[in-house]
Amino acid sequence: MTALRLRREPPVFRAVTVAGVTWISPRMVRVTLAGVSLEGFPVPEPAASVRLLLPSPGSDGELVVPTWNGNEFLMADGARPVLRTFTPRRFDPDALELDVEIVVHGGGAASTWAAAAAVGAPAALSGPGRGYTIDSAAPSFLVAGDETALPAISQLLDVLPTGVPVQVHVEVADPAAQLPPDAEGHLLPAGVAPGDALVAAVVGTELDPDTRVWVAGEAAAVQRIRKHLFQERGFPRSQTSIRGYWKHGRAGGEAD
Repeated sequence: MTALRLRREPPVFRAVTVAGVTWISPRMVRVTLAGVSLEGFPVPEPAASVRLLLPSPGSDGELVVPTWNGNEFLMADGARPVLRTFTPRRFDPDALELDVEIVVHGGGAASTWAAAAAVGAPAALSGPGRGYTIDSAAPSFLVAGDETALPAISQLLDVLPTGVPVQVHVEVADPAAQLPPDAEGHLLPAGVAPGDALVAAVVGTELDPDTRVWVAGEAAAVQRIRKHLFQERGFPRSQTSIRGYWKHGRAGGEAD
């Protein structure tokens, strides 16, 4: 019998409630979460992550915090909790508020929750996870992703060094999606398979050998980008941050 591999327990959950809901576009909603438990919450780095715990189906909106078993969070009956990962778009340590921006696509647990979120609805946060360390000496940057990466991309574009060339590619299913004001980049209409347009854009981009690359999106697509950069171009892994945010066709891995 294989022994259970123990992992480091994530940060504790902090109870919060919905303080506001703002639609940014027809497919993106900003949910503001607030609570006294956010006192002492570390200010997240750019493109960091938080885990958002939501009420389980059939719980009548009641939030139950799962237990860490050394490898994953589980409910008392052995079921997996509704737990999704997002970019903390804005954190206000004075107001004790944190914003997450969620793609609403119809069908996903977090997507469904965000579309119907009411002020006062319970949730919980864990984190933040590590963000992106910006190399201020880099000669140029490539920033690319799909709609789920737009919050992180917006953060990065806010803090990347002024005057340094930045190429931006974002695959979007919604033509109303927007890059931050003054950001120069390409919004790529999504193709038949998620990530195809993004992969084609990165493959077709000319890169200085010292360019720093940040990419996030559908897992299979970013794996293809990894293969292209590392195996076909011989790009140094140390110059890249490439993350799968969701998995197409996998329950619990929807583009939330």
